[in-house]
Amino acid sequence: MAFQLGDEDSQQMSEINLIPLIDIMLVLMIIFLVTATVLNPSVPLDLPKTSASVQEAPPESVDISIDKDAKVFLDGKPVTLDELRQHLKTISAAGGDPAIQLQADKEGKYDTVAQVLAITSEANLSKIAFVTE
Repeated sequence: MAFQLGDEDSQQMSEINLIPLIDIMLVLMIIFLVTATVLNPSVPLDLPKTSASVQEAPPESVDISIDKDAKVFLDGKPVTLDELRQHLKTISAAGGDPAIQLQADKEGKYDTVAQVLAITSEANLSKIAFVTE
């Protein structure tokens, strides 16, 4: 008969407790984020003044909408396809390449959408985005 101290069911703890490590990492991350937003390096400059006028920047985006009755709207104003073609060619000739945001009604005709895409292609505008809900 052998003599034992303790229970036979007791086992050694072989796991590492990661909770304190996670707590320390979260605190360090918060400190880093706070100091990174506070420290905004900027160089103080005194820029020279000129008499040149500021030129108006080309539009960043052009909104084209097509409703279910195949009516085309340019920035909220109704236009014909010929007027749209002239406007896009004018923008392209001015050296601009704005993003075109195309909104088409789901009940509308695909033919009108295809015509608008062809017009933008003729005007050499390639940044086209389809807007959805």
